[in-house]
Amino acid sequence: QVQLVESGGGLVQAGGSLRLSCAASGINVSINAMDWYRQAPGKQRELVARITSGGSTNYADSTMGRFTISRNNAKNTVYLEMNSLKPEDTAVYYCHTLVAVLNCWGKGTLVTVSS
Repeated sequence: QVQLVESGGGLVQAGGSLRLSCAASGINVSINAMDWYRQAPGKQRELVARITSGGSTNYADSTMGRFTISRNNAKNTVYLEMNSLKPEDTAVYYCHTLVAVLNCWGKGTLVTVSS
């Protein structure tokens, strides 16, 4: 059974930083593409960052240069380092992976950026 558990969210002032973690079980983060999504109040869930099995990374235009996705294979954990945070980054952040045709999601962690 795949389980993704996010942590690291919280309240931060604009310009600050946070690091989110996604601890995975039931899959191997080194061979699965892993994503971070976010959903702000009243908005659709959007892809923030992706790391492929080969280690390539992709980012949403709004986060490029500020966010960094990475993984620790030994800990089977994926991270999202967020710098220069803006109030518009406020959202619930979700870890995601695709197993065969099954979308697997964590329960999310709330990030609130105050102005």
